[in-house]
Amino acid sequence: MNKWTKGWLISGAAVLMLAGCGGGEETNESGGETYKIGVSQFVEHPSLDKAYEGFKKGLEEAGVTAEFNEQTAQGDQNNNQTIANNFVSDDVDLIFANSTPSATAALNATKDIPIVFTSVTDPVAAGLVKDTEKPGGNVTGTIDLHPDAITNTVKFMAEQFDGKNVGVIYNAGEQNSVAQAEAVEKVLTDNGLKMVPVTVSTSSEVKQATESLIGKVDMFYIFTDNTVVSALESVVQVANKEDLPLFVGEKDSVARGGFAAYGFDYEDIGMEAGKMAAQILKGEKKAGDLPVLPPQNLKLVINETAAKEMNIEIKEEWKAEAELVK
Repeated sequence: MNKWTKGWLISGAAVLMLAGCGGGEETNESGGETYKIGVSQFVEHPSLDKAYEGFKKGLEEAGVTAEFNEQTAQGDQNNNQTIANNFVSDDVDLIFANSTPSATAALNATKDIPIVFTSVTDPVAAGLVKDTEKPGGNVTGTIDLHPDAITNTVKFMAEQFDGKNVGVIYNAGEQNSVAQAEAVEKVLTDNGLKMVPVTVSTSSEVKQATESLIGKVDMFYIFTDNTVVSALESVVQVANKEDLPLFVGEKDSVARGGFAAYGFDYEDIGMEAGKMAAQILKGEKKAGDLPVLPPQNLKLVINETAAKEMNIEIKEEWKAEAELVK
């Protein structure tokens, strides 16, 4: 797992493929430094993949040349820790942790190597930073929860849809998800709705968990839980069959069949994380001195095809506000 794989060499606008190994900074063909970055991602799904693409673009825009060792834990926390430990053994220059479990494992493995995270919902509750404005230590990054995302989504549910019971599926083993579930339940209650939760441990359990909610809920809300989002198609299938509106936590999940979200682009938060990493690698800033940043843009997105599948009529007033996708 600690073997260096073929990575991307990014220098200005040029992107080249290479394979290499060894420790510390190297010199690239243009005479600048090539940094070794360990990339740890909890599971494969489009949102996290886009965040990683954004991270690379952020480095590229900052003129940083880097060699990446890309590792995916396949949803297994033990794999996460092994990956992080191997990055420390390989003496990487920086660890990019793409998810809360990945960031937690990285911080468990090192208090010296800089860590930049993204796709994390609550870094304080997860124990990654003491304060988002002044993280301290060797870690900083970007979060995947806009302050208004849950509030706006739940308000839309309450005002525009009949029914009070909202099915929520999440992995109780992810701190990221527990924090969101607590926030969602509070906002639902404040808006006269009720959360009907089901927890899962792996993506293979998602379809059965969704089916267990049939007859008990009037709609679904799947927030940015890595385990559930990696198996989102299972939820979409049930929602379509049962004509139950499926609200999701970000734009990528809308594109995959969710009905609607007040969302943002994961590529954007990845890009901001990449720019942070560039400052750290260049010696301009220490990780702990860079504030943790939230998504900057939030917009209602509605999937027209999903609406048809779920037997939802798109109102004219929604069209005036929303970005419509098929």
